[in-house]
Amino acid sequence: MPEPILLGLPGSLRQNATNRRLLREAARLFDAGEFIEADLNLPLYDGDVEEIEGIPGKVQLLADQIAAAHAVIISTPEYNKGPSGVLKNALDWVSRTKGNPWADKPVAVMSAAAGRAGGERAQMILRSFMVPFQPRILQGPEIHLASSSNEFDDTGRLISERYENSLAVLMQKLRAEAGL
Repeated sequence: MPEPILLGLPGSLRQNATNRRLLREAARLFDAGEFIEADLNLPLYDGDVEEIEGIPGKVQLLADQIAAAHAVIISTPEYNKGPSGVLKNALDWVSRTKGNPWADKPVAVMSAAAGRAGGERAQMILRSFMVPFQPRILQGPEIHLASSSNEFDDTGRLISERYENSLAVLMQKLRAEAGL
């Protein structure tokens, strides 16, 4: 079997966002042969653009990365009690590509947020957004990183053993779900 490819979808465009840090920690614990952090800085979905110009190259690349990955991890912030528009826009665009790269794909969902619930609402809504794509979303352990700006050290590693242990279990389950 080729080296496992793990794809991470950050729900934030900020390069040092805690959701990116959480994805990187998950990737470290997953121990993939290759970790790809997707670029979700895509144009806003516009049916007129799609009709006239077709699927943008960056969107097709994302769909191809999803299809090629052995497993996908998604980390979303919570903005106004829901997932980020960046993440929703990416899901909308990918749904317009040929085929369904998400079909039967092992996926782990997590969240990092400033609030005390750690993005729990955003994660619940994100899970419902994924239903039409029919991936194999793991049910837990749930990772809701609360007060996320205080949960990483200077090197980007999780400070809390509790969070790290739960994330390690989630990544072990994702590896098993991907048959790795």
